[in-house]
Amino acid sequence: MQTAIDRIMHTYDMMASRTQAASDEARTKVTDYIKSLFDGGETDPHRLTVCGLTYLRELDGSNDPVKAGFTGL
Repeated sequence: MQTAIDRIMHTYDMMASRTQAASDEARTKVTDYIKSLFDGGETDPHRLTVCGLTYLRELDGSNDPVKAGFTGL
């Protein structure tokens, strides 16, 4: 589980420049989320990594196509 969290944070930090406080807050949130998935039976580190990155991107809005500039036109 810790390997997946470290991989998530390494990748997430490369995606955009964040303050240390924002990175620490993201790590806390994703740790809780990954722990809930792990406790639910998901043990594949690759799936945990993908789920964690998706979760963080949804939290910060970078998964939203409208915020990313796509209008559908």
